[in-house]
Amino acid sequence: PSERIKTMTSELEQRVVRHSPSTGAGSPHVWGIYEPDTGSIQYICADPATRKAALIDVVWNFDPASFATSTQSIDQVLNLVKEHGLTVERVLDTHPHADHVMASAHLKARTGAPNAIGAKVREIAQLWRDYYNTPNAFDPEADFDDLFEDGATFDVGDLTVRVMLSPGHTLGSITYVCGDAAFVHDTFMQPDSGTSRADFPGGSADDLWQTLQAILNLPGNTRLFVGHDYGADGRDRPEWEATVDDHKARNVHVKDGTAKADYIKTRTDRDKTLALPDRMLAALQVNLRAGRLPDTESDGGHYLKMPVDKF
Repeated sequence: PSERIKTMTSELEQRVVRHSPSTGAGSPHVWGIYEPDTGSIQYICADPATRKAALIDVVWNFDPASFATSTQSIDQVLNLVKEHGLTVERVLDTHPHADHVMASAHLKARTGAPNAIGAKVREIAQLWRDYYNTPNAFDPEADFDDLFEDGATFDVGDLTVRVMLSPGHTLGSITYVCGDAAFVHDTFMQPDSGTSRADFPGGSADDLWQTLQAILNLPGNTRLFVGHDYGADGRDRPEWEATVDDHKARNVHVKDGTAKADYIKTRTDRDKTLALPDRMLAALQVNLRAGRLPDTESDGGHYLKMPVDKF
């Protein structure tokens, strides 16, 4: 994936932004903002009537070589919010990301909007307390204003958002469904790339299959907005939107007629070839704090802890 990202230089240097307009009553405007270092897509989901908006899976930039951080992506997203006259009502994440550092705490501080993630982040936190040997680390109830259960609903302006539990990539991933838009994070990739990996701790190819089928049961015209794009053979630009019907017709892993056993074998065999994301061991101990660094030490600095020989 990293090599494909490097080939998409002309658009990536411009940090691509695309608008997917509302299709009518109950349908949100969606802006996708591509983050080139990690192939992540960040989203603004806005009610056309009230101009109220939610920010979804925004990135706090992190250099895995130097451990330096920057707010370039955060600033870009908030500048778009200002440009379009929007008011941020919610700061949302779909799961504790392994491949980028979440901007949740920064966005909450800068916008005043409450932040949220799925309720099963509690179980993910316990899993990673063991990996980091930090039994008292991570308190999701303190760091997130809302921990959404499957089926929970909330409003963004006049639009209603429904939460779907979507495990597989992680055990606690969630999808946000708002009218004819669904933010499906690390479940689907674009149809020419298939689906996301399921081999992280707590992940499961069987669970991911069930999640994919639940998403494919949404109406055929539902716009699915994915969490990542690394490009595909024959394509030189990042993409992140396709409909349910597009995936049923063309998704290389789960198009209509695909058997569950065949999918699980394809997914499992592929996952065995994948390296850990270069930010993973740093990112998770920040993301399980909603994007906060660990507390400062005596010199005023922040420090991360890395498990050796556990992966």
